Amino acid sequence: PLTLYQNSKACMQSYPIVLRSLPYLISYLLCFGVAFLLLSCGEKKTDALLKTAVSLDYATGFKLYQGDGFWEIEVSKGYAGSSETYRYLVLDSGVQVNSANYDAVIQLPITQVVLTSTTQVPHLDALGQIDLLGGFPQLDLISSRAARQRIAAGTVQDLGSGPSANPELVLDLQPDWIMISTLGEDLRYLEVFKQAGIPALINGEYVEQNPLGRAEWIKFTGVLLGNYAVALAQFEQIKKDYNEAANLTRSIPKKDKPRVLSGVMYQDIWYAPSADSWAAQLLSQAGGQYAFDGNAGSGSLQLNYEYVLDQASSVPIWIGAADFASKAEMGTREPRYQAFAAWETGELYTYTAKKGETGGLEYFELGYLRPDLILKDLIKILHPQLLPEYQPYFYQKIPN
Repeated sequence: PLTLYQNSKACMQSYPIVLRSLPYLISYLLCFGVAFLLLSCGEKKTDALLKTAVSLDYATGFKLYQGDGFWEIEVSKGYAGSSETYRYLVLDSGVQVNSANYDAVIQLPITQVVLTSTTQVPHLDALGQIDLLGGFPQLDLISSRAARQRIAAGTVQDLGSGPSANPELVLDLQPDWIMISTLGEDLRYLEVFKQAGIPALINGEYVEQNPLGRAEWIKFTGVLLGNYAVALAQFEQIKKDYNEAANLTRSIPKKDKPRVLSGVMYQDIWYAPSADSWAAQLLSQAGGQYAFDGNAGSGSLQLNYEYVLDQASSVPIWIGAADFASKAEMGTREPRYQAFAAWETGELYTYTAKKGETGGLEYFELGYLRPDLILKDLIKILHPQLLPEYQPYFYQKIPN
């Protein structure tokens, strides 16, 4: 499948040498005949070197290039710590180029795809192409109503615990491509899919720490589906809504920005976002002062309880306090939570307001694509007077 248009190439293999040794008239006839044969093959040949860069606003993990009848994608940050750049070629119908130096080649149009992360599903929804979803691991995790309708109809294959553990299920489906979200531990399956003629594409959106940078990966999906224009329009609207919300808090003086605690305990370790992370940036944009803003980094902090108590015992608001049905349950499950001012005041918020019919949390599905909704939710919590009519989408207060 990665050998493109062999018949067209056969049309072109030897005639330049012949032309140099024949009289002009015969050469002319040969040229005309070759041109006719190329047209009859129904393919368009183009030069992959003639391309222009398509600028991105916030994303740093991939680059886009457009040529006549094709796109090139370079993914330089496919997973945390990656040092390799992956190059993908997307061809319009009937276009031929030299594809030897690409990690995957995608031929449009697309009829079926496999996704491996819930964060990728909203891309299909936003592009109006959820009907292309043919396979996904652990279908119960999906919240998208449109996707659940396809699942109920039996048109989406359950790939079990994960496609990396069940590559044979993907091989049976033979999708036009599979999109992979990876921590880097299962890259051996890229070659398996490539040898089977299934383009395997790494989506590194989670590596981006700018909220709009993650959302901009919809352009990556848009190119792979031949739907870049719609992807661009969707992103522009998200960007507009996000920046309008962020502007509401820009003039708030520091003394009026409440301190915010985040994170939960798990086996005596307090896990919380680092100061430079996606989540911490959203808290800052919403007009909050993050309790751990001195802990640099873009990943997850692993703190001991005594440190957290020292740094945040008096913090009045706790956002991202796990998934508890009530304040009483929270205090019973982990009595040490009761030592914080936020527990006493009841200003405890969790991202569980929206759940899919099989229990999946929309926050973990739609949140990457819609940071504008998360930002508005946080502004509503921290500065409710700025959005008096707004109803939070993802977040809700844990009931007393």
